[in-house]
Amino acid sequence: MGDSKRRPLAGRRSVLLGMAGLVSAALAGCADGASGETPSGAAAPSVPARTGPATPPPSIAAKSSEQAAAALAPAATSKPVAVPSRQQILAEFAARHPKEWGLHVTGVVNNSPSQHVALTFDACGGPGGAGCDNALLRTLRRLNVPATLFINSRWIHANRSLSEELAADPLFELANHGTLHQPLSVNGRSAYGIPGTATAAAAYDELMGNHALLQELTGVAPKFFRPGTAFYDDVAAEMTRRLGMLPVNFTVNGDGGATYSAATVAAEVGRVAAGDIVISHFNRPAAGTAEGYARVLPVLLDRGVSFGRLRDVLSV
Repeated sequence: MGDSKRRPLAGRRSVLLGMAGLVSAALAGCADGASGETPSGAAAPSVPARTGPATPPPSIAAKSSEQAAAALAPAATSKPVAVPSRQQILAEFAARHPKEWGLHVTGVVNNSPSQHVALTFDACGGPGGAGCDNALLRTLRRLNVPATLFINSRWIHANRSLSEELAADPLFELANHGTLHQPLSVNGRSAYGIPGTATAAAAYDELMGNHALLQELTGVAPKFFRPGTAFYDDVAAEMTRRLGMLPVNFTVNGDGGATYSAATVAAEVGRVAAGDIVISHFNRPAAGTAEGYARVLPVLLDRGVSFGRLRDVLSV
């Protein structure tokens, strides 16, 4: 349940994962005509800035292992922590001024110390972003490959029955992709022309509006968060942690905001190694994502690559 052991196929090696370890933009491919939204995610600071969704960046390298370990350290606790109230959060964060902005900021986790690869798929909602790539989900289920699904409030409202189905499927883990699909900022910083949350109060609402919806849907509090566009500032990332969620990004851009061809998806995802977190999308069924994964996952499984949900590879 939740592991990536593939059912035996003639002529292929099956991969058996240790059950003790597994029992869960990148650009968010959610065009929003109302807001002029571009794909959710962006190039890393070392990659020249894109001018639009037609030219997504290649796979994005994570920080150094020392930085990744430092980012993971605060989350490595099993002790339950009381979630601060809105009033407490504003008292702590309203006067803070961020120093960092982007995909790789202090407190955001981009990879894991695990031997497994974590596949994550975003669903952003809004105009043009409320679909479901059923072919992709069928491939994951057929190959028994677990994944973490980051879903936005807008997508849940448009797909309530499907959201309930996904919440009940032990192969998948649902994670928080925000309420209005905004970059997470405490001062209105924008990404790709999409205004971020303007204040600490707005950042709290972006985090906790969907948090409450997911808790209602699944019966448990979500443990992982990724904002629209995948951009954070360091203050908002710290706020995310204070609210009991780990801010997560990625090391591999799997589908370029659902703009890559199937061949490019297969090539990008085919480069994964232990500890990678991959971002792709499952809300754009016309994209090359499903076909690309259908091509590459059997190859990776035969190569001995194993997969886990975020809760299987990160300590929370």
